[in-house]
Amino acid sequence: MAYLVERVENLNSLDITELVQESEKEGYRFVTRLVNEFEDGTNTFNKPGEVLFCVRNNAGSIVAIGGINQSPFSQEIDEGRLRRFYVLDEVRRNGVGTLLLQSIIDHAKHHFKEITVRTDSAKADAFYRAGGFSFDDSASETTHILRFG
Repeated sequence: MAYLVERVENLNSLDITELVQESEKEGYRFVTRLVNEFEDGTNTFNKPGEVLFCVRNNAGSIVAIGGINQSPFSQEIDEGRLRRFYVLDEVRRNGVGTLLLQSIIDHAKHHFKEITVRTDSAKADAFYRAGGFSFDDSASETTHILRFG
């Protein structure tokens, strides 16, 4: 199956119900926060360097979502934070997450000096390390970092 990464300009125009429901069942609330923050304007991925991407399957359904913001934990606008990254279980281990992560990295390296992320999952730890991130928990809000240049 082929997958297509596309930039999300208006989250409200997309149907990500399946991502929200599955993530909630897995105990993750960050996809729900993505929807709520986009609706109330708190985070619409519209500051310099920020972007939100989704991945669609052949049928046009959204199977993954994720983006990058200016880090809310830094005063520096050139420090990015990977946010709201989620891949449906049915397409995990098929390269979808890697495709999405690489799209975010390719965009981010033109805008940020580094990307940080926090995860408590061993699977996510392995995924981010495979994606070029280094384990770094020197700050309480970060577990992984990818530095450019």
